[in-house]
Amino acid sequence: MKKVLCFGDSNTYGFNPETGGRFSKNERWCGILQILAKDKYQIIEAGCNNRTCFRNNFEGKKFTGYQILPEYLSISYDLIVLWIGTNDLQRQYNVSLEEIRYGIENLIEIIKDLQPYAKILIIPPMVIGKSVLISKIFSFLFDGTSIEKSKQICEIYKAAAYTFNCDFLNLDSIVTPSNIDGLHFDMQEQKKIANAVYCQIVEILN
Repeated sequence: MKKVLCFGDSNTYGFNPETGGRFSKNERWCGILQILAKDKYQIIEAGCNNRTCFRNNFEGKKFTGYQILPEYLSISYDLIVLWIGTNDLQRQYNVSLEEIRYGIENLIEIIKDLQPYAKILIIPPMVIGKSVLISKIFSFLFDGTSIEKSKQICEIYKAAAYTFNCDFLNLDSIVTPSNIDGLHFDMQEQKKIANAVYCQIVEILN
């Protein structure tokens, strides 16, 4: 059975914007993806709330993408799905567009160094919704500058995918973040994400 690692932040973890908890296995997109994959692919979930891509997260190694990723790569995968980078846009990190480019390229290079035969699917962070500015939980982390940078990040990730011969999937035209926080996705959107990612996996691995 082919193995697919889904590595990312709270949207890969399955954060529920309505409850602040986690969607159940069969409600979050990674779990739905496993249902779609049946016994053809094994889906390994590696999401973590508040995980950054390249900034050193104050919460430690588990929450810092480039630091923890090598530990997941100790076993072989056929495909690695990267959907990460939103938390680097928090105003406390004050990242530049050039740092974003370097950050995602570094993550890709880590994979290519440790898993040279694995395919890579890059999913850029979505455009952050304006409702984040009034979110009780996230308004102190993200601001208008975060939103503006999120509008530019897709092209940066797309260029990185092209440079490193990775596959690319932009979800912005497929799903919309919840109006509750502008960052996460409700249950109906989880299904759309799973279907879109599954179609890409089939195309890549078949």
